[in-house]
Amino acid sequence: MINKGEVIEFFNEHASGWDADMEISDRKVGIIMDNAGVKKGSKVLDVACGTGVLVPYYLERNAASVLGVDISPKMIEIARTKFKEENVSFLVGDVEEADIDKDFDAIVIYNAFPHFSDGERLIKCLSKHLKKGGRLTVAHGSSREEIDAHHFRAAKHVSNGLQKAEDLAEIFSKYLKVTTVLSNDEMYQIVGEK
Repeated sequence: MINKGEVIEFFNEHASGWDADMEISDRKVGIIMDNAGVKKGSKVLDVACGTGVLVPYYLERNAASVLGVDISPKMIEIARTKFKEENVSFLVGDVEEADIDKDFDAIVIYNAFPHFSDGERLIKCLSKHLKKGGRLTVAHGSSREEIDAHHFRAAKHVSNGLQKAEDLAEIFSKYLKVTTVLSNDEMYQIVGEK
């Protein structure tokens, strides 16, 4: 069982070097955003947003608004210094307990899903925050095997293994219509539509 306090501590400790250590592929993020339905006018919830690594991509697509939520105060502190746009806001807290809107067009969990203690509970909770036709995505810019190997080395105590895409899609299907199941040697993504 993942301890929430340990997760906060871990990400607070790593926040200052997060952006420097981040490897991000514009091409992969483009695929993720397309599948997630992020487009002009989208109201986006970025779950476990960290320092806001995806925020420039949402803005590039002319999202109407972006709310980034993260349990790590230090990650949010850095994100707030980077983004001053009026349509971008950040919230420190547990997304499952936060008082947030229930009409998002896109909810994105990028490179973060294994750090939640109960994936199904998270999906059930977040599916309630989508508007009709809105999409929830769990995505990683690396393969499942790479994610698991990285977490085993660097974050074993604050990470569950990443489920097989088919298994996660089955959980999604209880709450949403599954539109994308992608797991290859480059990336991983499940998308469900309300």
